[in-house]
This record gives sequence, structure tokens and C-alpha cells, in this order.
Amino acid sequence: MAASSKRKTSASRRKPVRTSGNPARRPIVEAPPITARDWIGAARLRTLPLAVAPVVIGTGAAQLVDRELHWVIALACLAVAVLIQIGVNFTNDYSDGIRGTDDHRVGPARLTASGRVRPRSVLIIGLAFFALAALVGLGIVIRTGQWWMLAVGAVCIVAAWFYTGGKRPYGYFGLGEVFVFVFFGLVATLGTTWVQAFQLPQEAWLGAVAAGLFACAVLLANNLRDIDQDREVGKRTLTVLIGRRATKIVYTVFMVVPFLIAAFIALLYPIAWLSLLALLAGLPAIIIVWTYRQSRELVVALALTSLTALLYAGALYWAFVG
Repeated sequence: MAASSKRKTSASRRKPVRTSGNPARRPIVEAPPITARDWIGAARLRTLPLAVAPVVIGTGAAQLVDRELHWVIALACLAVAVLIQIGVNFTNDYSDGIRGTDDHRVGPARLTASGRVRPRSVLIIGLAFFALAALVGLGIVIRTGQWWMLAVGAVCIVAAWFYTGGKRPYGYFGLGEVFVFVFFGLVATLGTTWVQAFQLPQEAWLGAVAAGLFACAVLLANNLRDIDQDREVGKRTLTVLIGRRATKIVYTVFMVVPFLIAAFIALLYPIAWLSLLALLAGLPAIIIVWTYRQSRELVVALALTSLTALLYAGALYWAFVG
């Protein structure tokens, strides 16, 4: 009797096995209840420095034109960037989950693919973050009178959705890095500078390129981790198209070029040399990418790459306003 009870208890603790297929049509399986930690994990906090870095750089570049810190607008820009980043993460969870792309992924489990949350709920959360970003963006437009930027904001949200959403997501055809460079590099940085200074000095452009390259490096590290799974399900990321070795080379270039940009900036703003301190995180990330044996190691490289971007942005801000 005791042995039978023990077997029942053991069986009840086993992780339930999900059937294959579209999770939108699967019944919710018996599993531990979703916790706040699961939702926070789905927001992928390790990617948020990529949203912060361009705003920090853009604000510093704006203060080269207008020494006054327009902190309300700067914080609003930060809110928009972070909200869009989280929205992308949730809608990516939804879109990849219903396609089955995340069924055998390496790294933290996704809400949709786990079968523990209805896909519609994940989608609603993602769209809610986009809506909040739009509201804050509208506030920036009203405050600055730059009404044409409503179109820019709309394009950002549409592009964020079609990254992995829709019938033909461009993230599945090797164009993810283009989206990331344009919107999380150029648009985020230059937009931040413009709404505070109404000018775009060359420092803003240089910082925007650096921020975009770091964001692309994070995406490459992420896709390198998932290369086998993506290839199996037909997700043709740039990493799948060019292979592991070429991805490592491109990743390294994307990590090094921002420091060459900083060296150029340092000719006019010597404090920019402090950006080299960001290599304390960047070099270990590069080493991991080149020497990893298990895909899970690239999760650390991804986090270190994001941290590198943030440290670099802080150094440029100090150089611009110091």
C-alpha cells in the first residue's frame, strides 16, 4: 500500500508531456500554475539593455545641442523603447509558439510553447505593451509638436509585429538583423535625439550605428544558440543561412566595430575611451561564442552582450555631457 502511494506521488510530480501540433488548438495540459516569475521570464529582461542603450546615447547626443536635460521626454523615450521591446518579446513568444518553432528550443521555456498559457493570453499581453508604447509615444508627439513622428511610431509597431508574426514573417527569412539595426539602433537613438534637440549631430548617427550593431550581435548570439532547432522547423535566420562559423565572425565584427567608433569619437571627446571598460563584458562574450560546447552557454553570451551595450552607452553619455 505504501509502495503504491509512493508511485502515485512520484507520477503526480512528473512533467506532463505535450502532444505536437499547433498549441492554439491543444487543450491546456495539467501543469504547475503560472507564476509571476514565469511572466517576468517571458519578458526576457536580459534583452532590455538593448532598449535602454540607444535612449542613453541619443539623450547624450541631444545634450550636445541643448545642454539642458529634457528628462521628461527622455524618460518617455525610455518607456517607449522598453515597452516595445517587451511587446516584441511576448508577440515573438506567441508567434513562434503557435508555429511550433519553440517546441524543442534551448534555454528558458516560452509560455506559448509550454502549453501552460493560452496563446491568446500571451498575444493580448504583447499587444497591450504595444498599446502602452503608442500612448506614451503620443504624449511625446503632443509635447514636442512633431506630429509626423506618429507615422514613425506606427511603422515601429507594425515592424515589431511582422518580425515573427503574420503569414510571412521577415525574421524567418534572414532579415531579423536588418529590423534590429534599423529600429533598435537608428530609429531609437536618432528619434530620442530629435525629440529633445530637433537636430541630429554626427555623434547621434555614430552612436546609433553602434547601438544597432550591439543589438544585432545579441540577435546573432540568440540565433546561434537555436540554429539546430530553427533549421529543423524551417526558420531561415541569417545564422541558419550562413552557418555557425560565419555567424561567429559576423558577431565578432558587430562587437568590435562600436569600439572603433568610440575611438573615433574619443578624438573629440576623450572620456569616450572609457567605453573600452565595456570590453570587460564584451570579451568574455566573444570568447564564449567562439569556444562554446553546449548551446546553453550562449545564454550567458547573450546577457554579456546586452550588458556590453549598456556599459558602452553609459560611457558615451558621459563623454558627451562631461
